[in-house]
Amino acid sequence: MKRVFLIVLDSFGIGEMADADAYGDKGANTIGSVSTSAFFHVPNLKRLGLFNIEGVECENREMAEAPLAAVARMREASKGKDTTIGHWEIAGMISDKPLPTYPNGFPKEVLDEFSRLTGRGVLCNRTYSGTEVIKDYGDEHVKTGDLIVYTSADSVFQIAAHEEVVPLETLYAYCKAAREMLQGEHGVGRVIARPFVGTSGNYTRTPHRHDYSLLPPKPTMLDMLKDAGRDVIAVGKINDIFAGRGITEFVYTSGNAEGIERTLEYLDRDFEGLCFVNLVDYDMLYGHRRDVDGYAKALTFFDERLPQIMGKMRADDVLMITADHGCDPAYTKTTDHTREHTPFIMYGKGIKPENYGTRDTFADIAATALDLLGVPGSVDGESILLD
Repeated sequence: MKRVFLIVLDSFGIGEMADADAYGDKGANTIGSVSTSAFFHVPNLKRLGLFNIEGVECENREMAEAPLAAVARMREASKGKDTTIGHWEIAGMISDKPLPTYPNGFPKEVLDEFSRLTGRGVLCNRTYSGTEVIKDYGDEHVKTGDLIVYTSADSVFQIAAHEEVVPLETLYAYCKAAREMLQGEHGVGRVIARPFVGTSGNYTRTPHRHDYSLLPPKPTMLDMLKDAGRDVIAVGKINDIFAGRGITEFVYTSGNAEGIERTLEYLDRDFEGLCFVNLVDYDMLYGHRRDVDGYAKALTFFDERLPQIMGKMRADDVLMITADHGCDPAYTKTTDHTREHTPFIMYGKGIKPENYGTRDTFADIAATALDLLGVPGSVDGESILLD
């Protein structure tokens, strides 16, 4: 009974890509920034071979003399640096065109149609921090009922609303309407519900966020595994990123700690196929908020739980650890994602520890997972096991 556990440490980049300057990210290095924190302590990732990966530059870098895992540096072949495109490529699909972004806000025709669909006005319509936007527009929203619509450097249409002004199910319905509307030219990667609560001066976001993603334009490894009768289990926001396509079972999580707990539970369960996990706190709580120490603590927490994860693995199990993009918490030019290489670590009793240098695409991960699970499929990458 073969199982692959693929864990995405959301935004854990390991240094700028050659084209980083074209994205405004020259010099970005998430691991380099995080390693400067006194709270950065990852001995188990070191033993697996994290610091042996080609091109890693960070404080007190010490390579493992005999790494336990196969490792590689992954280069993103897709055009973009967002969550959706990064995960699609991990799942085997390279995106030749970036998803649309709106640094100057959404065009009038988009907002007019959205207002027609919802019967509500729109506030903000700018790139904004999610925590700041409710501080600045929360009172007007509560007074008028107009929806706070904002975006970021990513391809997102975000809708913030107070849960006592717009009930959750109503907000979700508005997001579904926006998702159906935003196709083609304006096909953003994600429409995101951003509910909040509280009173003036004390608004806080709730854990009831929900993402509505664009469907991948072609099959991914998830479809291929599902069609072959394998289990495809999604933990965290994976189900949302793929709009449920190719998923046989899913569970949402409140953050990294719960994501790790759900992964440990699946390690104890019988299934055959893929358990695809996203640990989002690195990106959402620490990268975007430029919290170097918080990011370091979160990585240390994951590292502390690694022995428990590895200890539950069965003889045929394979653990893969990677990331979908960077989000350098010390980078001063932006608070958004950064165009970086990502790590790839592959561990299992049947995996020979080798260093595979730099790979041309994240899609090699999908090809490798399909190879390990004995499922034929055509993806945009090549299995590392064929080297």
